[in-house]
Amino acid sequence: MELKRKILDQLVQWKENDSQKCALMIEGARRIGKSTIVERFAKKHYKSYVLIDFAVASKNVKDNFFDNLDNLDVFFQNLSLEYNTKLYPGETLFIFDEVQKFPRAREAIKYLIQDGRYHYIETGSLISIKENVANIVIPSEEKKIKMYPLDFEEFLWAANEEILLGYIKECVKTEVKLKDEFHKKAMRLFKEYMLVGGMPQSVVAYFENHRDFDAADTAKRRILSLYEDDIKKSAKKYRSKVAAIFDQIPGFLSKHDKKIKTSSIEKDTKFDTYDEPLFWLGDSMICNLCYKCNDPNVGFALNEDGASVKCYMGDTGLLVSHAFAENEIISKELYKLIMNDKLSLNKGMLYENAIAQMIKTSSQKLYFYTHYSPEKHRDDIEIDFLLSNQSKTNLKVFPIEVKSSKNYTTISYDAFKKKFGKRIGKSYIVHPKPLYKDERGIRVPPYMFPFFIQTFDDE
Repeated sequence: MELKRKILDQLVQWKENDSQKCALMIEGARRIGKSTIVERFAKKHYKSYVLIDFAVASKNVKDNFFDNLDNLDVFFQNLSLEYNTKLYPGETLFIFDEVQKFPRAREAIKYLIQDGRYHYIETGSLISIKENVANIVIPSEEKKIKMYPLDFEEFLWAANEEILLGYIKECVKTEVKLKDEFHKKAMRLFKEYMLVGGMPQSVVAYFENHRDFDAADTAKRRILSLYEDDIKKSAKKYRSKVAAIFDQIPGFLSKHDKKIKTSSIEKDTKFDTYDEPLFWLGDSMICNLCYKCNDPNVGFALNEDGASVKCYMGDTGLLVSHAFAENEIISKELYKLIMNDKLSLNKGMLYENAIAQMIKTSSQKLYFYTHYSPEKHRDDIEIDFLLSNQSKTNLKVFPIEVKSSKNYTTISYDAFKKKFGKRIGKSYIVHPKPLYKDERGIRVPPYMFPFFIQTFDDE
């Protein structure tokens, strides 16, 4: 099964506009599908390509980067012979896969781009970690893009639901609800998406096995095991802290405020001792970090509280399997209970993680807002996410509240609007019921939300 991915359009744009000026660096978590998508692109858009996987590259290949960069004719001849591939100026793509394992290749990009004969795409994870960039000069001839798990739209493509997708988009454009029968179908598909997730191996396993949750879960657990191995091998001096946070993510997210409490990991420890472990999890793109914004104004980062952090999984499907880590495989029956809301599970954790994933995929940093009154539980404010239109002259803040049940209160939401009314653009409550608009804002089902995000800059 071949998955349709949006990132292919970005690769085409790079080839047409920037390939002579810079290499393309694709960052993403392990098993996100970077190598697969780049190789598919190379087959379609180039006369030949050379894929160098630095996780398994021979000594001869690696030595070539040290010995022959001052004689690129020899350098390219060696690679042509090693990979038995004919090279064509302007029509051959070199793929440096897992480039973080061999930083010298990344450093060589400067000279290869100056040479101008061929095009270059690098793929990697953990590429900014200190150990992976030590003693090398990061090339300025490098354009970075990030790759994420399949988003909900890509999942619908995989499910052959293009017609329903078009209907959802049209309803978003006109801000009207879906007809009841299609709303139910869209919600069921969204629940499938949350449980299966967007990791390509999980999605393929699910659909190729006739929507088999067991097959998807097996694929997800292999990925989680790989992440745990990465933590052991790559986190170096703070691996125990990284592992401790990673293990407790479902526990943190199941709590009311969902914030990381270092006291539950290690008694009498300061939060700043976990700065680097959190950076590692965020930089690896295994997790999405969400920071408290003390004052939602121009430049959320200027008012960021680094000691108040939520840690979401980069993929909600992985969170489901991670939450049931004691089970070797989550049975079909268990998945069905979750699908039908028959299992005692913190659904809010899954919905909120999915919305965080949507926001992150839209290339925005995650922020939340809280304010607690001295008078206990009086006028407390808890807003799950904050977005903005990024304007410096006409800032609009978009508060996002996530509700997993059909019945909910809007006390925090109303208090936030009262406090920051002049700054607020549209307000969104994400919940399972059909779309509804009133003076408070837009109540939007989760399957519509990623398409509303695309409209924020127009405010």
